[in-house]
Amino acid sequence: MKAVVTGGAGFIGSHLVDALLAAGAEVHVIDNLSTGKKEYVSAQAHLHVCDISSPQAQELLLRIQPEMVFHHAAQADVQYSVKNPGYDATVNIAGTAHLLEACRLAGVRKVIYPSSCAVYGELDQLPIREEDLAEPISFYGISKLTPESYLRVFHKLYGMEYTVLRYANVYGPRQTPKGEGGVISIFLERLKGGQALTVYGDGQQTRDFVYVRDVVAANLAAVRRGHQQIIQVATTTPTSLNTLVHELRQLHTQPFQVKYEPERPGDIRHSVLHHSQAVRLLDWKPCYDLRSGLKETYDYVMEE
Repeated sequence: MKAVVTGGAGFIGSHLVDALLAAGAEVHVIDNLSTGKKEYVSAQAHLHVCDISSPQAQELLLRIQPEMVFHHAAQADVQYSVKNPGYDATVNIAGTAHLLEACRLAGVRKVIYPSSCAVYGELDQLPIREEDLAEPISFYGISKLTPESYLRVFHKLYGMEYTVLRYANVYGPRQTPKGEGGVISIFLERLKGGQALTVYGDGQQTRDFVYVRDVVAANLAAVRRGHQQIIQVATTTPTSLNTLVHELRQLHTQPFQVKYEPERPGDIRHSVLHHSQAVRLLDWKPCYDLRSGLKETYDYVMEE
């Protein structure tokens, strides 16, 4: 299989590149390195440094003619989207539209698109299911939801296959201490530096933390499954930030302080996704619980 991973020098994308290479694929990475790092990209992959909206990216796809495109390039910081909605839309909406047109011209068979739990906003019913109302409360949520419609119309007009994977809060090695779901990375970086942890709100807000290796496994499963489906990639286990702090106290040998600050605009209070669709359509379920994934991530950060 010949595959392109946009954002393949980033957190999730670089892990996906490693897994595709291990499966025997020819892998090309398109990344402008605005947040990604060259050192995260395996020497076995072909790295192309350019923006997904550029004519160069289109030329690359026409030349490579991949069978699969995994579109992980994105602006992924909720708070940045609130402050800079125009840039957020330019990257996540316009950038995806440009990429999909390039995929059409290159004859790409299927696009796998990582969407987000942020598309739902603040729903009362939990856990959230794919058919529940998507009503984002941040510009980031809007900019991740809109490309799902682009994919549907590209399929209707041109027959391009796709799978939408709506991620819960992904964490793991190589995650930068910012962006969507980055609280674990932020906390670990602060612990490494001997600093206090900051919790926005009362700490009772919950997240569905899913480990990056499980997310990669869902992407690989979507190569041959889940066509034209929206599928949540999650653990269906809510974890409060106070519980996360407790787990970190079990891992970290030194005592640390926790400061509580007011809630931030655009932050969702409770988020947990049902993964029954992934079990049924992808034959996938998470292998890592929070404790095991957190241990691997903690060891990685502390050894860097």
